[in-house]
Amino acid sequence: MLQPGLYEQVINSQLKEELTKITQACQWIEPIDKAEASKVFSSYLSKVIEHALDIVAENNGSIDDQIELVNKIILLIQQQTKDADFINFSIDQYASELFAVLSEKDPLLAINKQARDLTRPQTSLSMSSLFTGAPKEPTMLSELKKEIQSADGIDLIVSFIRWSGVRPIINELLDFTNKGGKLRVITTYTGATQVKAIEQLCDLANTQIKISYDTKTTRLHAKAYIFHRYTGFSTAYVGSSNLSNAALTSGTEWNIKITKQDMKETLDKVCATFESYWNQSEYELYSHEDVQRLSASLNSQYGHSSNDVYAFDIHPYYYQEQILDQLKAEREVHGYYKNLIVAATGTGKTVISAFDYKNYKESHRNSACRLLFVAHREEILKQSMMTF
Repeated sequence: MLQPGLYEQVINSQLKEELTKITQACQWIEPIDKAEASKVFSSYLSKVIEHALDIVAENNGSIDDQIELVNKIILLIQQQTKDADFINFSIDQYASELFAVLSEKDPLLAINKQARDLTRPQTSLSMSSLFTGAPKEPTMLSELKKEIQSADGIDLIVSFIRWSGVRPIINELLDFTNKGGKLRVITTYTGATQVKAIEQLCDLANTQIKISYDTKTTRLHAKAYIFHRYTGFSTAYVGSSNLSNAALTSGTEWNIKITKQDMKETLDKVCATFESYWNQSEYELYSHEDVQRLSASLNSQYGHSSNDVYAFDIHPYYYQEQILDQLKAEREVHGYYKNLIVAATGTGKTVISAFDYKNYKESHRNSACRLLFVAHREEILKQSMMTF
């Protein structure tokens, strides 16, 4: 019986029979778009074939039996399309998979290495997967290290970059770029970014870094690690992890690994969006000559100079003012004294809390006005202390 709700399903014989039991007003059916037909039918057919192969296996069929079925389907396609090239898609009788190919002039051969010695990610290059930081799955860090070693080109886009994130992969990046691999990085100057990390990346050969110094528009929050491969087995990790050690190892982060083999359109969109950002004037090419500007921008995030002493007064941005006004209204108008602020990294939650405490003290001059500030790292506490 069909459950009420939304569907997006090809109507087959079984489904058509079930629909005859439902009134027309309770059905929403549209013809398949001709331009999308090949994708819709191939997606449907892949599920049918997978189900058929599972049945063959469940009936004690061997790999050879499954190959025979697949090759019969390919032969039928060749006969229907009258395209002889489809015969080349027939699966070889040995039922093997190719995992790597070396050039006959590859230096690895000179030191008695073979194609099977190449480093490859633990997760598949042809099937997408999700990383949640679960105990039994590989960490983002371990996979990124292996992706770097097997990539032909790398594009990174992250909100911020810390030395703790660069340090564990710097050797892999060094080998990659020294061998001619091209590395491109897009990031922002938010307070979480560290000059040391940017400078270390800038030292790498064949590397370009672009930074947004814009504070007036919406901040960059995208996080993606893109690995291009000439073989067509490109991958990308898109999710919540910035380039920091905690985000890549122990943090509660979700990232999906996209492969070109099973999510080509999605990966193409990721790459195209990266290119569009790369060509925007907002993102400026970084060089060692820009280190002073970057340092000043990072320091201004917390309103202090490089020697940890304030050189000027700080004021809340307009959106911070709005939050402060809302907090005041919650307390004074509605009588709510338990309030939660949720804001993205780099938008100034610490500054908001400092001004809120300042305003609260001014309106309660005869009270103790105690404050408890909790953070998970000493570094954050020190930065917060300077802001207050």
